[in-house]
Amino acid sequence: MFDVKTEFNFSNEHEGLVIGLFDRPEKFTGLLAKVDELFDGQLRELVKSGDISPKFKRINKIHTFGKMGVKRIWFVGLGKEKELSFEKARDAFGQLFKTIKKGNLEELAFLLESFTTEEFNGQDAAHAAGEAFALATYEFKGYKQKSNEPEKSLKSLTIYSDSFDQEELKASLTVGYAFGKGTNSARTLVNTPGNLLTASDMADYAKELATTYDFEVEILEKTEIENLGMGAFLAVNQGSTEPPKMIVLKYQGKDDWKDVIGLVGKGITFDTGGYSIKTKSGIVGMKSDMGGAAAVLGAMEIIGELKPEQNVVAVIPSTDNMISGSAFKPDDVITSMSGKTIEVLNTDAEGRLVLADAVTYAKHHGAEYLVDVATLTGGVITALGLHTTGVMTNHEQLYEQVLEASKEAGERIWQLPMFDTEIERVRNSKVADLNNSPGSEGHALVAGAFIAEFAEETPWVHLDIAGTATTSKESDLGPAGATGVMTRTLALFVERFEPIEK
Repeated sequence: MFDVKTEFNFSNEHEGLVIGLFDRPEKFTGLLAKVDELFDGQLRELVKSGDISPKFKRINKIHTFGKMGVKRIWFVGLGKEKELSFEKARDAFGQLFKTIKKGNLEELAFLLESFTTEEFNGQDAAHAAGEAFALATYEFKGYKQKSNEPEKSLKSLTIYSDSFDQEELKASLTVGYAFGKGTNSARTLVNTPGNLLTASDMADYAKELATTYDFEVEILEKTEIENLGMGAFLAVNQGSTEPPKMIVLKYQGKDDWKDVIGLVGKGITFDTGGYSIKTKSGIVGMKSDMGGAAAVLGAMEIIGELKPEQNVVAVIPSTDNMISGSAFKPDDVITSMSGKTIEVLNTDAEGRLVLADAVTYAKHHGAEYLVDVATLTGGVITALGLHTTGVMTNHEQLYEQVLEASKEAGERIWQLPMFDTEIERVRNSKVADLNNSPGSEGHALVAGAFIAEFAEETPWVHLDIAGTATTSKESDLGPAGATGVMTRTLALFVERFEPIEK
């Protein structure tokens, strides 16, 4: 898929060649100057006239008319040299790959030095290219009848570089691609309809990951879940004909099982809202209510590929939330695995119930640090919109590490407060220790405060992706639909994690 070579030869045959173009007033230098010579100086004229633009993310194509071994050249506008960052380069590559995808090419070559600056080196450029290659070319095929016409797709990239180590460049390409591929896996899970991705299907998917990457896997069946007293998880499953699954994957990257990171993902494969039923328009799209589980599984795929020296336990409570004669109801009182009792005031606040038992079970498996991710509340959309993930925490140092990972991943997050007032609201019940929904005011805050009751003293970060798990618009790095959000943030957080002194 990836090849790295030195000394680009103009007689080399490729379907396409990619050159980065900065907004520089001076004459062309290096290989770009040689390309201009082959075109008798007309390349510079095309730039002057605006037919080839160095403006950021502008993609222009020219034919070589036999002057070179390559058939076509794509120029990628990179804007001002000093303004290029990893995120901007990845976006520019994404725009390129989306354009290339329409041209039915199977292979492509890059002049890597044309994308580098003093601050932005070849390894960064290669990583950005590998990640964008996977992300921008992603497509969920769906279930329409297929055409008999064969489809071409971009299968290989050749990087030419004289200035950077070949093995390091290939490693950067591979790592970037792994991050993109793991995100795409999460996207596909979220895009899959609920009738084709049940809790059992998700458990089978986790088993396949375990086989591929040699993870330890545990799938708790309903009887085992009952024996462990996971009453909050079981309550959500009561109305379903599909059995619940508590899915656990373990990756051990250290000699001893210590400093264990617990990744907990909400795995509601379809959410009707239960007896607190959603509206006819609000219920559409609820196949995406397992976006947290998808992000955790995608992150585990990246972890399996890159094998960081960390210990990770992933816990996913998976079920659908349905209505039947046996479904749980408002006013029910249930007992969680932790022993805390919960008054159910809203059956559509089910995500925090399954996460309560999953967080407790992650601690049971030795998790010393917790990050949960969930499509949890409409309230976070009201607060932060559709492009920012809401965060709550009981530990600022742990949050700072998640924040740094999110910045590197280009996945925007914003911290929400957790005040005593919200904690008191969650604890306000005449018949139980907690209630699951004290009202719509500050809904995202009380949902996080509820989960915090089960994290207890364990350092914990909560990511509410209700607004960011899907998008109605395509971007430089993917189509409309599932985004796979937080997959890369979680993987980077694990990779960069530094244990916190207790």
